[in-house]
Amino acid sequence: MTRSSTRVLFLCTGNSARSQMAEGWLRTLGGENYDVCSAGTAPKGLHRRAVEAMAEAGVDIYGHASENVDGYRHRAFDCVITVCDHAREQCPVFPGARSLHWSFPDPAEITGPGQLDAFRRARDAIRARVRRFLAEPGSARED
Repeated sequence: MTRSSTRVLFLCTGNSARSQMAEGWLRTLGGENYDVCSAGTAPKGLHRRAVEAMAEAGVDIYGHASENVDGYRHRAFDCVITVCDHAREQCPVFPGARSLHWSFPDPAEITGPGQLDAFRRARDAIRARVRRFLAEPGSARED
């Protein structure tokens, strides 16, 4: 991380899939320009299907940890992005941070043989949204 890195926190309820995938994509696509973290309002561990779907796209999130947002309350962020509606409702205030909301369906709600496909759809939708974020004027911290 460089001093001029934009600090971004992705928030979800369980910090098991969507926020983890968003963190992985921004780390990969944004590179050293971004200091990226993810957390959950009620973390439940990294979902194995999220790891699998991201690995298929060449992004390794295997070593990510599912963390509680409370551990980040006193850190300064330039941007806080909620990726599910429940997290948006439960998100603490991060003074000075730009707040964004990207709502994605929870792929973990799908069970059975279609679950991996649901994770792939979420992965691809999140990648597209991260790419738009990177292309937006003002997505990076203004100096």
